[in-house]
Parts: sequence; structure tokens; C-alpha cells
Amino acid sequence: MDQLDKLAETQLYSLRTLKTPSIGRTVAKVLMIAVTIFILFLFLPWQQNIRGKGRLTALNPGNRPQMVESAIAGRITNWHVIEGDYVNKGDVLLTISEIKDKYFDPNLISRIEEQVRAKKNAAEAKDNKIAALNKQIVALGNAVTAKMAQAKNKLQQSRLKLEADSLAFVAAQVNYENAESIFNRNKNRFDAGNITLTKFQEIENKFQMSGAKVLKAENEWLQRKADLANATLELASIDAEYSDKISKAQSNLNETIAGRNETQAEIVKMENELTNVQVRQSQYQIKAPQSGYVVHAVKVGIGETIKEGGAVATILPESEDIAFEMYIEAMDMPLIAKGRKVRVEFDGWPALAFSGWPNASVGTFGGEVAIIDRVESKNGKFRIIVKPDITDEKWPSLLRIGSAAKGWVMLNDVPIWYEIWRNMNGFPATMYQDTETEAKSAKK
Repeated sequence: MDQLDKLAETQLYSLRTLKTPSIGRTVAKVLMIAVTIFILFLFLPWQQNIRGKGRLTALNPGNRPQMVESAIAGRITNWHVIEGDYVNKGDVLLTISEIKDKYFDPNLISRIEEQVRAKKNAAEAKDNKIAALNKQIVALGNAVTAKMAQAKNKLQQSRLKLEADSLAFVAAQVNYENAESIFNRNKNRFDAGNITLTKFQEIENKFQMSGAKVLKAENEWLQRKADLANATLELASIDAEYSDKISKAQSNLNETIAGRNETQAEIVKMENELTNVQVRQSQYQIKAPQSGYVVHAVKVGIGETIKEGGAVATILPESEDIAFEMYIEAMDMPLIAKGRKVRVEFDGWPALAFSGWPNASVGTFGGEVAIIDRVESKNGKFRIIVKPDITDEKWPSLLRIGSAAKGWVMLNDVPIWYEIWRNMNGFPATMYQDTETEAKSAKK
């Protein structure tokens, strides 16, 4: 019976096909182990992150490459440096010459200075004239005051004399009337023969003398009226005469002051032009605005012209200040806050990076978010600037500004299966609440 069993198992084809091959069992075991490892792998922690690319720059804008520009238009006459040279602040980079015919005169500054001196002398002469006219106006004012006082005194005297002569005229009239009455009475007495001819003639003589006195008093009274009128007219003429003289002097003074102001304006304009020419000539030598390396010469040829405000060279300031300028998608902006940790991989630097396992990565360097732009920079992406993390490994000293790099802004730890599921469904990382909390703490 045993022989029959052994024969059936080894020689019968049907039995051989029904038996499970050993290789199959091995494969099944391997697959089960692989599935088990994969399932366990799905539960491993994975740190969420936001990826971005960019270039190296300086955190301080003053340490970034800058263009050296010419403040004036000119023609290159000599280069004093070559590309790659280190220059100190104030060192002469190149010398240019003038191309505007307005400034061709080599004695332009001395000629303008002579014009300024001539204008200043003219202004001084006008100042002297202004002082003389002010004295003249004061003198005329004093003279008119004295003349007016004199004329007023004369007018008052004429009024008093007129009043006195008026009284004398009235008195002469009264005496004449009395003399006439006496003459008429004595004439009747003479006609009646009561008085002598001699006595009558004496009375007649007195009567005639009183009439003459009336005429004299009247003439003097009329003369005083004329004197009063003349005194009044003289007072008015003095006021008109000196008012005219003072007005002319004041008009001349105003014209002189206006001329003085125009001359002063011309002096200021010429001094401004002189200063501009002096400053322009100082711009013939283009100097380094700060210490650094000349990395690129824009205008190179001797005799080549430069426009006003045109760039002539690029200077890279010498500084250890370096940062990573990284661009991220707009949808990831709410997940980022200042102080967030970042892993950076530099181009040309050997690295083996696992974005979700930063501790297992080799050749990457730590950073943290320092600046977040509030507006998009280009292509709908937003810029963030990452500075070195002082608690992590120091960034390589051979890095150069402008080199390309890529980075990962590190977020929360989640299982791998969740991260796969999130990416398959296009869900955002679970960072809204944490980011908001970090932003508040950063502001404090």
C-alpha cells in the first residue's frame, strides 16, 4: 500500500498539478510581508510642507547687488577698476567727460563767479540808493513839517491882523460918522455966522482926515484879507508841493527796491547755476556708493556715451547677509507665518532630501520665514524671504547671491496615509488655526 502511495504522488500527473509549488508559497509570504510593511508604512509620521523655488538674495536690501548709475550724461574717458575688483566706498570707478556744449567752457565756473560778483556790486549800489532815498524822504518829511508849521503861524498872524484891522476899520468908520455929524452941525453954525471961518476950516479938516483914515483902515483891512487868502493858499501849496516831492521820492524808492529784488533774484539764480556746475563737475568721476565687488560693467568702451541716469556697473556689497527668496502658490499663503521653519536645498550642493522627514535629509539646511509679501510678485505667486536658522547648521560660505535653490516650509506632522489622501483630494494642509496663533505671537 505504501508503494502504491509513493507511486501515485511521483508518477501521476494529476496529483502533481494539484500540489502547491514551493515558489508560490515563498511569493505569497513575500507579498504578505510587503503588504504588512506598506500598511505599517502608511501609519508612519509625515511632516506636511509647502514647496517652493527661488534664488539666494540678501535679507537687507542695502546688501543686495546694486546698479551704479551716472547722475549726468557723459562720455567714458577712463576705467579705474576691472570686473572682480574690490572697491571701498568713495573709490573712483570711472571718469567721464562732458558732452553738453553748455558746459564745454573750461573757465565756466570763474566766469559765472565774475557775473555773480558784478551782480552783487549792482545790488550793493541799489542798497546805497535805497538808503539815500530813505534819508531824502525823511528830510522832505521834516521839511514839510517845518514849512507847514511856518505857514500855519503865518496864517494865524494874518487872521489876527485881519481881526485887528477889521476893528480899526470899524473904529475909523465910527470916527468918520462922528466927524461928519460934527462937520454938519458946525456948517450950519458957520452958515448962520455963529463960528468963524478959521474954526469951521479946522472942523472941516478933521472931517476930511477922518474920511482919509476910513479909507486907510479899509485898505489895510482889505490887505489883511488878501494876506489871509495868500497864507491859506501858501499852506495848501506847501502841502501839495511836498506831497509831490515825497511821492516822487517814494516812487523812486519803490522802483529801486524792485530793481534790488530783481537783482537779488538774479544773484540767487546765478549762484544756483554756479553750484549746479560745481556739482556737475564733481560728477565727472563716478564713485562707488558702498564697499563691495565690481561684478559687472554695463558700459565698457572708452568713448562710449552714457545717458543721464544710465547704469555703468553693478556692485555686490561684501556682506555675510544672505537669505533665500522663495516663491509659493497663493493657495498656500494662509498656511505660512513668520518664524516657520524651512528646509533649504541649494543648487550645486550635494543633498539627499526627504521633504516629509527633514531629520533624515542630508545636505539641506535650516531656515525660518522672515518676510512675507502682502502682494503677489510674479505669475500669481507670492514671495517669502527665508533667513538662516541660527539654531541649525550654518549655511555654506561658498553660496553666492543669485544662485538657485528650493525649499520646504515645514508644517504639522500627520500619518502618511492622510497626506496621500489629502493630496489625492486636493485638500489643504491642516494649519489654519496654528498659523493664526503663530502670527499673533509673532506680532507680540
